[in-house]
Amino acid sequence: MRSHINRRLLHTTQLLHHENPLGLPQKGAIPRFQRGLPTKRPIRNVSHILAVSSAKGGVGKSTIAANLSLAFARLGLRAGILDTDIFGPSIPTLFDLTTTGPPHLSPSNQLIPLTAYGVKTMSLGYLQEDESAPVVWRGPMLLKAIQQLLHEVDWTAGGGEGGGVDVLVLDLPPGTGDIQLSIAQQVPLDGAVVVTTPHVLAVKDAVKGVGMFGKVGVPVLGLVQNMGVFRCPCCGGETAVFGGHDKVLNMCEERGIELLGDVPLHPSIGEDGSWGKPTVAAEPESERARVFMDVARKLAGKMNLEVS
Repeated sequence: MRSHINRRLLHTTQLLHHENPLGLPQKGAIPRFQRGLPTKRPIRNVSHILAVSSAKGGVGKSTIAANLSLAFARLGLRAGILDTDIFGPSIPTLFDLTTTGPPHLSPSNQLIPLTAYGVKTMSLGYLQEDESAPVVWRGPMLLKAIQQLLHEVDWTAGGGEGGGVDVLVLDLPPGTGDIQLSIAQQVPLDGAVVVTTPHVLAVKDAVKGVGMFGKVGVPVLGLVQNMGVFRCPCCGGETAVFGGHDKVLNMCEERGIELLGDVPLHPSIGEDGSWGKPTVAAEPESERARVFMDVARKLAGKMNLEVS
């Protein structure tokens, strides 16, 4: 089964020779602006789609996305998470699914999600025989893989309650490139959440991320500040390791974006993820988990989802 699935999804790994790598106008070619955008089509058996994005890598986006999907599940929703970071998939590690083997195929030749802690998950990482091997792909191969992940997964299968998922969290790769644009143009997103730290470089890139969603007509439902404050376990004193909150607050005010929550810099959040059980599942009654739960409730309200 492993080799069959790998050949199926990774069949584009052969060397491609692009006739016009710079995209320069060719004689008789149709200019790009005349081709129009691809037609959006919903993901089958998925009611709502939420993108979690960061234009800067290393700000904890995948950790936020994983905990939000778990928070949605705790609120009584059928939740799923799709890892669209082809080069650095994180969901297999965060959900302790690195050794379960590849997903099976349904009778209709669709990938069956792997389920952990009540959340259905899918990632390209499940189909890699060696998780340490780099994915060295060009644009056409990336976009083909993304298209298959978006539209060739059976979200009604994989354990848990049947009938699909109420909310699917997309863990986007960092940046504002081909993958982000392709997803925004191919599927109807209910909205996006932008993750940043208070550091000036992260905030500057978060502004770019907000601008990208504006260009493709995707509403930004809010911003999550991660690693904002470290609280000393000995004296209780708080330290803004990456700088004060003023930059994030000013950005939200200038662009009319709601600051959904402020996730603290706490060792347990990183440790929980590295052990394969994110904080909402590992420490559901902790103050840290309550931050994720509050953010999920706000997002559910913005997407008109009824929660318990």
